[in-house]
Amino acid sequence: MPSLENSVTVISRSRVFPDQKSTLVDLKLSVSDLPMLSCHYIQKGCLFTRPHLPPHALLSHLKHSLSLTLSHFPPLAGRLSTSEDGHVFLSCNDAGADFVSAAAKSVRVGDVIGGIDVPDVVKEFFTYDRTVSYDGHNRPILAVQVTELNDGVFIGCSVNHSVTDGTSLWNFINTFAEVSRGAGGNVTRHPDFTRESVLISPAVLKVPQGGPKVTFNENEPLRERIFSFSREQILELKAMVNKKRSWTVGNGEINGVEVFGKQSNDKLNGKENGKLTEMLESLLLRNDVVAVEISSFQSLSALLWRAITRARKLPSSKTTTFRMAVNVRHRLSPKLDPEYFGNAIQSVPTFATAGEVLSRDIRWSADQLNRSVAAHQDGKIRDTVADWESNPRCFPLGNPDGASVTMGSSPRFPMYDNDFGWGKPVAVRSGRANKFDGKISAFPGRDGNGSVDLEVVLAPETMAGIETDDEFMRYVSKK
Repeated sequence: MPSLENSVTVISRSRVFPDQKSTLVDLKLSVSDLPMLSCHYIQKGCLFTRPHLPPHALLSHLKHSLSLTLSHFPPLAGRLSTSEDGHVFLSCNDAGADFVSAAAKSVRVGDVIGGIDVPDVVKEFFTYDRTVSYDGHNRPILAVQVTELNDGVFIGCSVNHSVTDGTSLWNFINTFAEVSRGAGGNVTRHPDFTRESVLISPAVLKVPQGGPKVTFNENEPLRERIFSFSREQILELKAMVNKKRSWTVGNGEINGVEVFGKQSNDKLNGKENGKLTEMLESLLLRNDVVAVEISSFQSLSALLWRAITRARKLPSSKTTTFRMAVNVRHRLSPKLDPEYFGNAIQSVPTFATAGEVLSRDIRWSADQLNRSVAAHQDGKIRDTVADWESNPRCFPLGNPDGASVTMGSSPRFPMYDNDFGWGKPVAVRSGRANKFDGKISAFPGRDGNGSVDLEVVLAPETMAGIETDDEFMRYVSKK
């Protein structure tokens, strides 16, 4: 296939303003927002087949839809500001978002999704490349780039990471699509802009002169590939991981872990619920052992952790780290609104030596991940907040010791619920932002029904290693 680099030409740039003036007060950045000031803008977008509208009509329609959508999400048309005492706020001042029109007439939909590695041309489908979130003080919080391909279109969103996490971003994109296909003011999602939780802190983040910088090498050689896993393959993996699993219950708590394949808050009929309650109470009183279910996603993460650790050929005594971005909206007490707008995520690490990860079976690695996530409830979240308040700092994104894996995004995000009026996306892709050796992003598969796509970014030699890893590749869909 011929090189597709430098295939994208920017045709125009313009500013889109909200359809209605904002009435929101300035929103204070939280202890989950502030650490992201050193991160790149998030870059996520959707690939579509060609719409029926001609290009000029499509651009006009999308601009108008964006204007209407910004009235529901005023912060995305605002700017960052820092008060005299050092607190950073999001001013909802209707300063507008950027809208970029681009063309890549030599690029086809098949070029984007047909190869083994993600082609570099995808990085050109986004604007604000390598822009650090702190720059939101003097440039838009959001930029939308619409790139016309030979037989399709790509809608790419770049958004300030100190303003949104993945949940907030996809809520916005879903609403943008909903408005585009005719919802008008009758949108499904209503973001919650309150700032009243433990995440709002009096602590001040001291920013270095000139603003914070990213904490990883932006120029290291990397390969990027999408590995797809069907529902059947994931269920097979999950069944294998859960074979003969057990969990010792102590302190009268189960920490919300799945028990006997049922979530503790499942609605069972009275008879079944009574039996389950009686059984659990008996086990808790005896501090006994109950069967636990490791989730599909934790099973898949353990599979990847083992394959990457094996491919890196680390010394057995080397400590490896698997980090997972965990949504804390429903884990706090009281809970945040599911539509809470901003960052409400914390990085949950799981540590194990390379020798432990590889000498024990995959069930052991999955169990470690399960324990870390299950334990991350209200108390641990508040401890993490207190730790940050004692030493306010930006998030050290990257893989400085060569033994880390960082899992972001989520297969639960509604990425394919984005019909702008001419059908759901063919694929979801991301830009160059925040990518380093060991950065993984989880997407739902296009087919839905529990399928998962993993966007894997690794050093070339590590990628080559997992591509020949029998345990890993056994579960990867053969396209």
